[in-house]
Amino acid sequence: MTSLLKPGKTYEEIYANFKWDIPEQYNIADDVCDRWADGSGRIALAYENEAKETSIYTFDDVKKYANQLANTFQSWGFSKGDRVTLLLAQNPECAISHVACWKAGMVSGPCSVLFAGDAVAYRLNDCGAKAVITDLANFEKVNSLRSQCPKLEKIILVDGDADGALNFWNSIGNAPEVFENAKTAAEDIAWISYTSGTTGQPKGSVQPHRMMLGHMPSLEFIYDFFPQDADALWSPADWAWMAGLMDVLMPGWFHGCKVVATAMKGFDAEDAYRILAEHEVTLALLTPTMLKLMRQIEKPLSRHTLKLRSVLSGGEAVGAGLLEWAQDELNLAINEGFGQTECNVILGNNGNVFPIKPGSLGKPTPGSVVKIIDDSGTEVPCGQEGHIACQRPHPVMLLEYLNKPEATKEKFIGDMLITGDVGHMDEDGYFWFHGRGDDVITSSGYRIGPSEIEDALLKHEAIQMAAAIGIPDPVRTEIIKVFLILKEGVQGTQNLEDELKEFVRSRLAKHEVPRMIEFVESLPMTTTGKIMRRELRELEKQKLASTS
Repeated sequence: MTSLLKPGKTYEEIYANFKWDIPEQYNIADDVCDRWADGSGRIALAYENEAKETSIYTFDDVKKYANQLANTFQSWGFSKGDRVTLLLAQNPECAISHVACWKAGMVSGPCSVLFAGDAVAYRLNDCGAKAVITDLANFEKVNSLRSQCPKLEKIILVDGDADGALNFWNSIGNAPEVFENAKTAAEDIAWISYTSGTTGQPKGSVQPHRMMLGHMPSLEFIYDFFPQDADALWSPADWAWMAGLMDVLMPGWFHGCKVVATAMKGFDAEDAYRILAEHEVTLALLTPTMLKLMRQIEKPLSRHTLKLRSVLSGGEAVGAGLLEWAQDELNLAINEGFGQTECNVILGNNGNVFPIKPGSLGKPTPGSVVKIIDDSGTEVPCGQEGHIACQRPHPVMLLEYLNKPEATKEKFIGDMLITGDVGHMDEDGYFWFHGRGDDVITSSGYRIGPSEIEDALLKHEAIQMAAAIGIPDPVRTEIIKVFLILKEGVQGTQNLEDELKEFVRSRLAKHEVPRMIEFVESLPMTTTGKIMRRELRELEKQKLASTS
């Protein structure tokens, strides 16, 4: 297992010693599968089903099944560049199908099982998928879309049979087990991930084969110089999303490590400890939301012996409270990372290389040139807010947005890719997230990031979860409103509201104190555990419209 990253004693040394070396010809399948399928029985996947029964797949197994599926694709008349949508969660067949597509020079399309029919149909038609690989639970959803999706030729089920569908294992069972991987260019399309913006339909982020290499130095850095002996990776994050697919599954396989997959429905904090312990997981991706739920479990280490050595987190601010808890309770640093579908993990922390500043995104990962710029593309001084942007070329960047040349053009200012997030860089080179471009609250002339307010509230003993937004106000432009989930047994009273406002006032600036507080039972969230502040804003706008 050879790292792309050279170890060093300081961040500056590690960063300076790294140089990109991207070959012209490159196929991900060679690196994540074939080079480890040497007959040694090296474990690729430990899959735990809903009954908590574990099946083991070796790299030899993955290569055999992926070769059979690639041959089956060709027998159906599929060829290089054809698209296959994978409407699956953490199924072994999902991972095998990605590898098979890449082997054949075809394009895989991760798609969440949580999407309803219209969302699935849009993605199938936008990318022109010829096949969907899914399960019985989602068959009717896809089958009902057939008339709307003229390019869709086949539906393949991984776990059963239905009229109008093929069975995955029966289809590949008699196919040859040998396949010569397509000679793909590093710039050829490997997969298309859909990402929702603030306006319009989701955009298909076209991801080339080189993106695999583009991820690795960043993840080696954030996972504390992975791979190390017996490293095993797990995250509840769905493989339909970049976090699960390219921060856990494929980087693990790139280095020949065991990846743990689970059929966990929803996040269960106690069960997460069990999974980490039983499967001897050393590296995990856990969102701040997941970590907050795990923090509420009483004395977990009295029941579970962990081998965890590094945790990657992101999507929301981790905050001082979680960092302190992880250090005290789990004896490890949470290394926050930052990126997006179009340009993943370009900032990050490694607590063993430089001190973590609670709440910061860390520093540019080796090979990434990240700056804070203004609307004209000019870098702004330390401490000043601006766009968090990454300089091209960078092998982790998208090729383009599928069928959307204008959106592709708008993603860049000159040679800087605009992430859509705003923040600042401090005098020590740490980056700080203020919010999505549309999450930032503008109140009385101040631009306020919601994360800081949320982090302050989470330090209060009564609060389990917090989300802050700006709602329209004729005088102040916006006022701050927070939605709070209280801990069990706590009542939402006027006295508590007053106490919480004073609590924030005593920790942050006066202009960051919420003027409105609403106690709620739940918050809208993405499948990867991010609070959807946009939905909260929409609900507030609707309330205002109905009363005006």
